[in-house]
Amino acid sequence: MTPGLESCRVDVWLWRARFAKTRSLAAALVEKGAVRLTHHGVQTRLDKPSRSVHPGDDILFAQGGRLIAVRVLQLGERRGPPSEARALYEALDAPET
Repeated sequence: MTPGLESCRVDVWLWRARFAKTRSLAAALVEKGAVRLTHHGVQTRLDKPSRSVHPGDDILFAQGGRLIAVRVLQLGERRGPPSEARALYEALDAPET
């Protein structure tokens, strides 16, 4: 891959980062409009699981009655153990709504 052009489907990334147990559940989360992506300072509500995420993007979504805000650090190559998944993102303070 060319540096700077790395990307990954948002449903795959949510699954690899262990925010969803299956890719199907990750895709459903995106399809219902529950995921927002901030890329280059522009926030977008995602509607398709095929949308791309890049390192440096911020993702905001609701899970278990809480808002979760994370910054994508890495894309990952597989769904590994939890310690490997935590290396894919850093937690951000969720904005007040």
